[in-house]
Amino acid sequence: MWKTPVVVFTSLSLLLSLSCAGDVKSRSCSDVRQAFTTKGFSLHNVPHQEIQGEHLRVCSQGYTCCTSDMEDRLGQQSKVDFEKLVDESSHTIRTVFTSRHKKFDEFFLELLDNSEKSLNDMFVRTYGKLYTHNSEMFEDLFSELKRYYTGGNVNLEEVLNDFWSRLLERMFQLLNSQYTFTDDYLECISKYTDQLKPFGDVPRKLKAQVTKAFIAARSFVQGLMVGREVANRVAKVNISPGCSKALTKMLFCPYCGGMPGLRPCANYCQNVMRGCLANQADLDPEWNLFIDAMLLVADRLAGPFNIEAVMEPIDVKISEAIMTMQDNSIQVSSKVFQGCGHPKPAGMGRSARGISDVFNSRFRPYSPEERPTTAAGTSLDRLVIDIKDKLRESKRFWSSLPDSICAEDTVTDPDEEQCWNSHTKGRYFPEVVKEGLTNQLNNPEVEVDITRPDTFIRQQIMTLRVMTNKLRNAYNGKDVYFQDSSDEESGSGSGSGFTTEPEVIHTEPPILEADRSDPQPTAGAAHRQKPSLQLLVCVLGLTALVLCWR
Repeated sequence: MWKTPVVVFTSLSLLLSLSCAGDVKSRSCSDVRQAFTTKGFSLHNVPHQEIQGEHLRVCSQGYTCCTSDMEDRLGQQSKVDFEKLVDESSHTIRTVFTSRHKKFDEFFLELLDNSEKSLNDMFVRTYGKLYTHNSEMFEDLFSELKRYYTGGNVNLEEVLNDFWSRLLERMFQLLNSQYTFTDDYLECISKYTDQLKPFGDVPRKLKAQVTKAFIAARSFVQGLMVGREVANRVAKVNISPGCSKALTKMLFCPYCGGMPGLRPCANYCQNVMRGCLANQADLDPEWNLFIDAMLLVADRLAGPFNIEAVMEPIDVKISEAIMTMQDNSIQVSSKVFQGCGHPKPAGMGRSARGISDVFNSRFRPYSPEERPTTAAGTSLDRLVIDIKDKLRESKRFWSSLPDSICAEDTVTDPDEEQCWNSHTKGRYFPEVVKEGLTNQLNNPEVEVDITRPDTFIRQQIMTLRVMTNKLRNAYNGKDVYFQDSSDEESGSGSGSGFTTEPEVIHTEPPILEADRSDPQPTAGAAHRQKPSLQLLVCVLGLTALVLCWR
């Protein structure tokens, strides 16, 4: 009676067991083993068929092709792959800052060398031994300009003032070679530089031009260097445990599921990358301000603060100043003699030489047609146009870095239905969180502690902030160490957000000691005397009371 059902049940069991055996055989790990070999891993202990996955800590604990050792190795590989992705995605911006810093630095240094060579060649031809015997002051000038540009703690205004003072002393002696001048007398001459203006308006104009141009050039090159260093540092990612776990799950859990060729969904990748690069995204606001400041200084370099336009004709301008003093030598000498006294006559051998004999016809305007070729084989304008395009492209780089990585076809699968969604093949439904640390509180893929910002990234933010402030000063023609006191301001800078008005510094007048012969005390003195008067009244009052009680 029960025989038939028993036979049927037994037959069904046998069929089910055969079916299960067929399923197990079909879920081999051959593809995973091949992919593991491609990654360069040993196949030792890699299963041929799926095994129970309760030993796994990141990937699914169902049937799997991964052992614990394999999961650990894949976790380490996910860090390497992620670091490589960030490195490759940031390569362009790092290369831009590195290569352009090198170009600008070479250009400026070569420009200074060419300007010095041009001046030396011109002055040797024009002034002969008069120049060669006094060339050290010109060499010192260019040496100090180079030292400032390369980062030295140099006050450009003092350098230029010292140069003109020294030039005045030498010129005055040459123009008055019939006299002998002591060191004290020469020092007295230098005190009259501003009053006499022996070189005309050249020193004032040249000082304004040189200081603004050099401040802009140095700050811009330093900005390129800072941009390079910050980009290189930030590109070396600090991978947190939560990020490491999410990377392993996204990049290699498909391996453990027997689907090594399955790439993650794009929006799934975005959540993982935004979680792992949350601190980098927070660099973006300060980075954008830094780039804006760089662009504005670049405009200055190609415009009113063009160091090429200042340095190329500097020899002609100095020569014009020398000729101006020669033309006004009689008036200048007369005023100096009035202020510093009449110097002692020199010996007969020198007194016979007049002004015209000293300079003769060798003082002549220089034709700049034989000027050396442009520095670095290019012009500053072309360099600026190139770097401005590159700088604009780098804005919002760090906040867009996660999306840039996930946009690569080698990383994600564009087919939303045929991609890895963190569990299986299929569409990824969670929303993509916004970039930045505070927005990762609800990131479904990466555990991020939003209360602990990356201190290293915060250091880079401060570095950018300091450099941005320096660039803003340079944009206004101001040095962060030595403020330019020139009264010439360039440009209106409309729409820039930076003021170009000269900085007003209020100073208190000196406190002069009162004249003791003045019978009228000052208001302050009268105020200070009031307490003494009140005290005297009180004492007299108390004395009267004591006498009354007696």
